[in-house]
Amino acid sequence: MKSLENKRVLITGAARGMGLAIAREMARGGAEVLLVDLDEGAVEETRKTLTAEGYPCRAHGLDVTDMAAILALRERLHAEGGRIDVLVNNAGVVFGGPFLEMPLERHLLTYRVNVDGLVAMTHAFLGDLIDAPEGHLINMASASGFIGLPWGSTYASSKWAVIGFSESIRLELERLGHRHVGVTTVCPSYVQTGMFEGVRPPLLTPFLTPEAVARKIRRAIRFRDLYVLEPWMVKLTPFLKGVLPTFLTDFLADLLGASKSMESWQGRKP
Repeated sequence: MKSLENKRVLITGAARGMGLAIAREMARGGAEVLLVDLDEGAVEETRKTLTAEGYPCRAHGLDVTDMAAILALRERLHAEGGRIDVLVNNAGVVFGGPFLEMPLERHLLTYRVNVDGLVAMTHAFLGDLIDAPEGHLINMASASGFIGLPWGSTYASSKWAVIGFSESIRLELERLGHRHVGVTTVCPSYVQTGMFEGVRPPLLTPFLTPEAVARKIRRAIRFRDLYVLEPWMVKLTPFLKGVLPTFLTDFLADLLGASKSMESWQGRKP
């Protein structure tokens, strides 16, 4: 996509953190940003903030696990301004702790938001991207989508699912002749959004800022990058997993602290 000028960009989980940073970066590129979040009050405050900064945007409350609500939103957005050009599936949740000590509902909620919600949003809006002269799908995954993550098993596995889904959709679009639709999977290490409060980032992978990741995403749209892998150590992870035996990758994960990073997870404070 050569330019975001006059493009309509729909961003889930846009009230704060990574979603807000992406919205601001897209708006700086000239896009109209459409903010959606489960927290209606917070996403409205975000809209006011961005509007005061001179960026055109709209805000809507949305539960990405509610397919009826997603379809109603699509109808509303089409009525207000037509199809969208870019979909950013950013909404996500994370819970840390030993698997059996966490309530089952937290594990299932992780899948409902991180996987089911992402798939539902894509199913509802992929037709818009195909109909656009240039369309782009951004799916937020994680570096943990390439490795096991003790104390974060369902979070990591939900991101494995996002990577597999994104790769499959990209290939399917190509086979169907929709090569004008780009697909980018974003796989950062820990980002300073509050969601990972208390974790200890592995060696060589310091906390990332939302703004830095958002800039990489904007660049990925422009150059149709398949992945955003940050920081540099994450770029090596798929290769190392592919060529090293399991006992060595397990050893490296322990040595660098990746296997223990979620032990001290606290999460976003109220």
